[in-house]
Amino acid sequence: MKEFSYIVGSKNGIHARPAGLLVKKALTYLSEIIVFKGEKSVNLKNLFDLLSLGIKKNDEIRIVIEGEDESEAEVEIKNFFDENFNRSCVANDSIKR
Repeated sequence: MKEFSYIVGSKNGIHARPAGLLVKKALTYLSEIIVFKGEKSVNLKNLFDLLSLGIKKNDEIRIVIEGEDESEAEVEIKNFFDENFNRSCVANDSIKR
């Protein structure tokens, strides 16, 4: 299992267009990818579920990835966040940068 936390830095949070691209990226992996915001959690492979979290700027989310391609998925999902959601903070114990 891989896990990391992320504080969304983009002014619009996670909205429809980039969320759709993120879901498309997640669908390329066999691993289960879950996004947590507070007490709520959703499958990252479902656009409507992801949007239902209402992730805004400065919200902290946690991503948990579990499955046979979890290491590759973790790297790529992190890169996607960094490139599309103006990284403010990443806490990660599983990959050293």
